[in-house]
Amino acid sequence: MLRLVAAGLTSKEIGKKLKISPRTVSKHRENLMRKLQIHDMAGLLRIANSLR
Repeated sequence: MLRLVAAGLTSKEIGKKLKISPRTVSKHRENLMRKLQIHDMAGLLRIANSLR
């Protein structure tokens, strides 16, 4: 999911790709950010891009 976020996909697009609801995508994103202690999308994107 982190790679899909890094690719610039919206929650709706990620949900369709993974066959889950956009709300579930948002919740997964929230959990990732909490576990990684990141407080904004820019930080999450930096982490995702460093994994490439």
